[in-house]
Amino acid sequence: MNDTPESPTTAEDLSTRTESDSFGPIEVPIDAPWGAQTARSLQFFAIGDQRMPLAIIHAMAWIKWAAARVNRDLDLLDPTRAEAIAEATLAVATGRHDPAFPLSVWQTGSGTQSHMNVNEVVAHLATMALRRDVRDAPSVDPHDEVNRGQSSNDVFPSAVHIAVADAATRDLFPALDALRSSFLDRSETFASVVKIGRTHLQDAVPLTFGQEFGGYVAQLDLCDATLRGAMPGLHALAIGGTAVGTGLNTHPEFGSRVADCLAARLEMPLAPATNAFAALAGKEALVAFHAALRMLAIALTKIAGDIRMMGSGPRAGLGELHLPANEPGSSIMPGKVNPTQIEALLMVCVQVMGHDTTVGIAASMGQFELNACQPVIAFDVLDSVRLLSDAMRSFARHCVDGITVDEVRVADLLGRSLMLVTALTPHIGHDRAARIARDANERGTTLREAALASGEISEAQFDAWTDPGAMLGPAAPGRGTT
Repeated sequence: MNDTPESPTTAEDLSTRTESDSFGPIEVPIDAPWGAQTARSLQFFAIGDQRMPLAIIHAMAWIKWAAARVNRDLDLLDPTRAEAIAEATLAVATGRHDPAFPLSVWQTGSGTQSHMNVNEVVAHLATMALRRDVRDAPSVDPHDEVNRGQSSNDVFPSAVHIAVADAATRDLFPALDALRSSFLDRSETFASVVKIGRTHLQDAVPLTFGQEFGGYVAQLDLCDATLRGAMPGLHALAIGGTAVGTGLNTHPEFGSRVADCLAARLEMPLAPATNAFAALAGKEALVAFHAALRMLAIALTKIAGDIRMMGSGPRAGLGELHLPANEPGSSIMPGKVNPTQIEALLMVCVQVMGHDTTVGIAASMGQFELNACQPVIAFDVLDSVRLLSDAMRSFARHCVDGITVDEVRVADLLGRSLMLVTALTPHIGHDRAARIARDANERGTTLREAALASGEISEAQFDAWTDPGAMLGPAAPGRGTT
């Protein structure tokens, strides 16, 4: 026995506790609900300030909730301890312990550190719950009990699919539908306003704003259909495959039961992947879904760019549209208003296109039975969903809904355009019509003046043949309409 007097306990000694894992002991903050593996991750992966998205943490907790119930029903877990685990996972899944998940997204490519973070926190919470009734109840083991029948390699990709599918259903599709509705409303409001069309950024034949905005609606409809077409891939889960897809160390019914339990609770059409080996090693479902996000970003870029140009000015640009004036646009030029909603949307679209490159490269980095770049794929896909959802909602509310047409400006540009000459082609031929347009352009006259000066067309004929309202659809059968 050592008779040397013990030194007084210091404040520093009280600030940590010792936890152990297979690598030995490590100090953990005294009040932290996690254990040794989370502490090691904090030590070895202090990279950046991007944290593992909470949506994935919550999804992993839902998987743990379902696993506890399934393991109980399969007589693989004591009912009392299973209930304590399920109670703890519900608390995590619903966001009541979010500060307990501080790990960087830049960690192991399988997401193991964050997976163990969840296992350790759930084990801690479940232990505390058990000890409310039995003071000396044994600790819940994060591996043998919380993680029974599971591996990071099937839990993490399943959680990513659940998180992305949930974000798409709750945020992306409603935001896309709201933007579509805004454009549909504008197309109906402007249905009768005829404007000059443009191809190659040059004057073209007329159309209505209703037709133009209706085209935007159709673009968004195609994006919506493509995104929805990619959803079944996200509803397929890797759970049950454990380490490499064989299902080693789990019950044969575990994966299907967990998927059924999650489908009922989360109200999603979740099911086990038809091939667990592909579900663990390949990320094609996420690649396909993000490719559809990229398609949406491309469509939004085109649409937003059109509106920005039509709203340019107000005096020295096209000036066809009046965009809502939400805030001052310049620190030096009084009264200047800029298309800020459009600019924010365009930046989001650029970010999403960049994310798509990252997702594709990361998905190609799988080797044999695992893709070891999963956290960055998950991070970027979820980021794209969130950014597009927020940006579309803001663009609809603060820009599209408030767009108006300057009908005087639109009529002036339409009247001065030379491309109404296209309507003369079926009557006088392409070459003669081209000469009239060229003469008008070279002499700085109107198309009407040039046509009458040619002596080939009467006033009545010109006015009848170049009525913009009669140029909005296919021509009647007759002479060529090139």
